[in-house]
Amino acid sequence: MKLMVSFSRKKVREPIIARVVMDTGVLINVERARIEPSEGDVLIDVPDESARIVCMKMRDLGATVSVLKDAIIHDENECVDCGACISICPQDVFSFDEDWKLSLDKPRCVLCGRCIQACPHGALSLQK
Repeated sequence: MKLMVSFSRKKVREPIIARVVMDTGVLINVERARIEPSEGDVLIDVPDESARIVCMKMRDLGATVSVLKDAIIHDENECVDCGACISICPQDVFSFDEDWKLSLDKPRCVLCGRCIQACPHGALSLQK
């Protein structure tokens, strides 16, 4: 399950991911991170059965955690199956199926936003 973890240095004073791994024993895959001197956002992937305990521990340490069920939203009514998103995606989220319709492998998405910028019809957006 994908989790977006946001934190500020004022609230979180220790290496939060390392602490959660040590305390829970759950392995965390960091898919994307933006770390600034005073704050940060980290997109992590954890096993579904461990998401609840990881969320609780992160929150206990002062972070804000959001569960991302569908990271990328695909408006099939707006999509013209042009494939502009396929070549720009670094995670191979997009492909064509046997009928040349756009197909998405949503769990691969790391929320980079490149596909949204590339889509000429505005058929792609990020979950809020």
